[in-house]
Amino acid sequence: MSSVYIKHAQVSDLTEIMKIISQAQAMLKADGSPQWQNGYPDTDTIKNDILAQQCWVLMVDGKIAGTATLIVADDPNYHDITNGQWQNNTDPYATIHRIAINPDYAGQHLGKIFVSNLISYSYQNGIRNFRIDTHQLNKRMQALAKSSGYVHRGKIYVSEPAVNHEDNARLAFELNL
Repeated sequence: MSSVYIKHAQVSDLTEIMKIISQAQAMLKADGSPQWQNGYPDTDTIKNDILAQQCWVLMVDGKIAGTATLIVADDPNYHDITNGQWQNNTDPYATIHRIAINPDYAGQHLGKIFVSNLISYSYQNGIRNFRIDTHQLNKRMQALAKSSGYVHRGKIYVSEPAVNHEDNARLAFELNL
């Protein structure tokens, strides 16, 4: 069994993180999804996540196998939800963004382990409400959200670079513990 754990990313991890982000962008493109196809997330975004202590890495046997950003704050993109509603709109929530796993680790269910660890960390710090979003063509992320206990709540729009407005449409998921 491998040693698997999460830790805050460091600026020295940026090159490896961006390699994983680039691989995820290529996978999304191959799937026909416009998500992450217009330069987002870029190096500055991830570096800012690291400096804010919001970027995490998933470590497997001492190597970075994945990256994610965990933000405990109100997300303006989540204010307007259509075709549904949030179940918990009053308590603070943690949002997982920019999650990607190195394809060299495919098939090991590391995405679920990563999400579980991020939820556990947040839970230990008093958070009971969790949110995540993804493009309707990102079936991998939808499966990960559902298998991690998240429930589809509706549709939101994110403020990322996009060719058209509907490219910024995201399926919104919530988990309440």
